Amino acid sequence: MPDDDRQWVIDAAKSVPGVLGAYHLVDPATGNGMSIAFFEDDVDAAQVRSAIAAKATEIGWNDVPRPAPSSETIYQVLRNG
Repeated sequence: MPDDDRQWVIDAAKSVPGVLGAYHLVDPATGNGMSIAFFEDDVDAAQVRSAIAAKATEIGWNDVPRPAPSSETIYQVLRNG
């Protein structure tokens, strides 16, 4: 996970109604990272991706080549406590 400031990604995600929170995590030993977001039940992940893509275009993020995530997995919470 790059260590540059990407708070704008979290802010863009949280602009979608129903997004409760988001985090970027990194393993300092390996540099591997992941992002975790918490949604209300009916939030469409495509809306969140769209909000992030729109913000990236707005700030010129895509004007410079950058590495893309190697994978994306969406999990559904079955239980919480």
